Amino acid sequence: MADYFSTWFPEGWDWLGWLIAALIQAVLLLHVIAVGAVFFIWLERKVAGRIQDRLGPTRTGGKFGWLQTLADGIKLLSKEDLMPKDADPLLFKLAPYISLTSSFAAFMALPFASDWVGVRLNIGLFFIVAVLGLEVFGVILAGYGSGSKWSLFGGMRQAAQVVSYEVPLGICVVVPVMIAGTMDLVTIGDQQSGLFSNWLFFHDPFCMILFWVYFTCGIASVNRAPFDLAEAESELVAGFLTEYSGIRWSLFFMAEYGSMFLVSGLAAILFFGGWNGPIPIFFWVPEDNFTLETLANLVGLANFILKAVIGVLVMMWVRWTLPRLRIDQVITMCLKYCVPIAAFCFLGSLMWTALHIPFLNDLAPMQARADIREGWVQDIDDEMQRLEKRFALQAYELNSAVEGGPQQEAQTSLENDSADRVALSSTHETEESR
Repeated sequence: MADYFSTWFPEGWDWLGWLIAALIQAVLLLHVIAVGAVFFIWLERKVAGRIQDRLGPTRTGGKFGWLQTLADGIKLLSKEDLMPKDADPLLFKLAPYISLTSSFAAFMALPFASDWVGVRLNIGLFFIVAVLGLEVFGVILAGYGSGSKWSLFGGMRQAAQVVSYEVPLGICVVVPVMIAGTMDLVTIGDQQSGLFSNWLFFHDPFCMILFWVYFTCGIASVNRAPFDLAEAESELVAGFLTEYSGIRWSLFFMAEYGSMFLVSGLAAILFFGGWNGPIPIFFWVPEDNFTLETLANLVGLANFILKAVIGVLVMMWVRWTLPRLRIDQVITMCLKYCVPIAAFCFLGSLMWTALHIPFLNDLAPMQARADIREGWVQDIDDEMQRLEKRFALQAYELNSAVEGGPQQEAQTSLENDSADRVALSSTHETEESR
């Protein structure tokens, strides 16, 4: 996209094309978070209603209550923005924006289809996990800057929880990287093309277990029940959210729902093929056909969003089904269960891969994972081919410039002599073979 827009401007002003492309991508990603939050809040109300034998929203915007979240958003915009007198003005106002910005920044490296990504990084997975961990700083600053003991307790709980669960979460994401041989999420997704049996979830039995450990740690990292100790209303009024109202209160929830979609989307890429469906439909599309490639990517985008929404739906199901854990139970769950299970599965998957033991991935393989190369490697290959063509053209021009001179005659004589020797040698070999 940036290369296309850069052609609109004269030489020296091509940076405007890159700026336009960056703005378009930023607006699209921001709409993923904002529109996703509107949809997921409505969906959670309907899911909670069904689990609790209720109907949920039924009036605003029709019998299904489609506009209920939008109406609540307008109400939050019109509410008075209050701040306690004992609060730190800078930290109190800055905290919700840090949480939202951290969630938004992680989306820049999340691919939605093959090569449909804001910034393709060869360390994309590492970038997302690292940036997603920064969201906790918004919660800590909100708890510390509110000037309330309930908020401070909630912030400290969240800090302990996130730091603890990042250890098993990191172990879980290392295994798909080890199998694929790259941290480029586009390459990891493309390596799982073909039938559903080629998904990394079916690589070995340990990957199946690792997915559930990853999903458990993901729920804890985005502060969802039963791990939502930072805002436990039965103990801390509302935790770090106690003193917030209006638009700042809504920014925290936008960050939370955005992180839920991000964690579910990352699980879809690492374990369930990303944008690849269970049955390949567009494997016959040639690479140079822009229309068919776009159509295939649109179908892949629908696959990816569907898998991520299913993950968010399971998080909602868990929230309204299981009771909240105590803080000691949350830490025990991490250190006594998630970390040992993740470490055991890591070693098991490592041995399974090293010994080349067959499993469901080997039932109907359509391509070798090594055939899918990282973006930067492909760029180097393209650059080398371009340089070879340029050097060949320069050599041809140099030979043409000295054509007819003594050097050219000598070179021609040597070439003719070499050709005669080759022909004579081949004649002798033919006679000997006879």
